[in-house]
Amino acid sequence: MENPKPKINQIDVSAKPAKAQRRVPGTRYTAAEIHEIFRRFSVQRPEPKGELEHVNPFTLLVAVALSAQATDAGVNKATRALFKVADTPEKMVALGVDRLGEYIRTIGLWRNKAKNVIALSQSLIDQYCSVVPNERDELVKLPGVGRKTANVVLNMAFGHSTMAVDTHIFRIGNRLGLAPGKTPDEVEAKLMRVIPSEYLYHAHHWLILHGRYVCKARKPECPACVIADICKAAEKTSEIPAPLVPLPPQTI
Repeated sequence: MENPKPKINQIDVSAKPAKAQRRVPGTRYTAAEIHEIFRRFSVQRPEPKGELEHVNPFTLLVAVALSAQATDAGVNKATRALFKVADTPEKMVALGVDRLGEYIRTIGLWRNKAKNVIALSQSLIDQYCSVVPNERDELVKLPGVGRKTANVVLNMAFGHSTMAVDTHIFRIGNRLGLAPGKTPDEVEAKLMRVIPSEYLYHAHHWLILHGRYVCKARKPECPACVIADICKAAEKTSEIPAPLVPLPPQTI
């Protein structure tokens, strides 16, 4: 009798040495399981990208600041026209709060966001020679810029391995038991500790996209999940992982 062919879609994480079978402190998973989760994400989306449109670090910073409590699609719709006329701190300040508000009034909390964008633009001019700083401690000093925004900018503009915990990542960290925590900072710290270093740079995009399109808030689409067999979420509806094939490149 011929031996069955090995499955290409997944590896047998139970075949790892006993040491690798111990759960990593703070998670519901072993090191082997965590490694396999992110290996599959890397096969599915080899080059994940953020979905906020931008043309330089400054416009990325503005777009991320505007995205709080708003969808990326809604922000992109507003900023396409905005960034054609204001893609530098000087141009943004020259635009002014009122005119900026005309571009972004479809975005939630647009009045306060308009004030913050003008203020952070002025701060960049006054304190950083109009250059977006590539250090978190400096970024969070800017008006309207919190830790999550700083982490996105550091990752996407400067290539830092950061974890920007938005609602999707916070949900997945807790739902899957991958990095349970009561606050975004707690989830961030655990993810930074447990994710293998070779996967850390892209990890926050993989988790965001997984949460946005598969592990959705109201109803997870478990049949479309490539980690369904590993996932330990109480509400999962399938033990069979979706085929592990590369997805078409993202279009922004």
